[in-house]
Amino acid sequence: MRVLAGLPTLLLVSLLAAVPLASAAPPAPAPAPSHPILGIWKLALPTLRCSETYRFRGDGTTLVTSAEEVSESEFRIPDKPSEKGFYKLEDRIVKDNGKKDCSGEIMKVGTQATNFVRFHPSGGLFLMCTDESMEACIGPFERVEGEEA
Repeated sequence: MRVLAGLPTLLLVSLLAAVPLASAAPPAPAPAPSHPILGIWKLALPTLRCSETYRFRGDGTTLVTSAEEVSESEFRIPDKPSEKGFYKLEDRIVKDNGKKDCSGEIMKVGTQATNFVRFHPSGGLFLMCTDESMEACIGPFERVEGEEA
């Protein structure tokens, strides 16, 4: 497992999974059609000999594949970044096949997380961070061109 700033780098358990919800939330509003998060992104994890693929769809859902795991989430993200240049990404898992991800963990339906996304000026890369700093981030996530989300 890679370590970045003293934290486990990938374990979506630590970044994309935090607190199970007690009740279902209303559906997330769809992001703007031109939002930079939309599309397919790949996160390579060479030390784990694994990669993850994130499909951020225009209807406010994601499809994530990680090793044997396949999960679907609903997400919220503002149209514009904060003054610090980060987008607040709120995510809640709504479906999961119950298999292990790249880190060996099994995600639970209802798990929610809040992270902060910072895009490279090229639009082809982003980092996902625990707060609006570059202190504890995973990435880079690289845009996959030529496929539909």
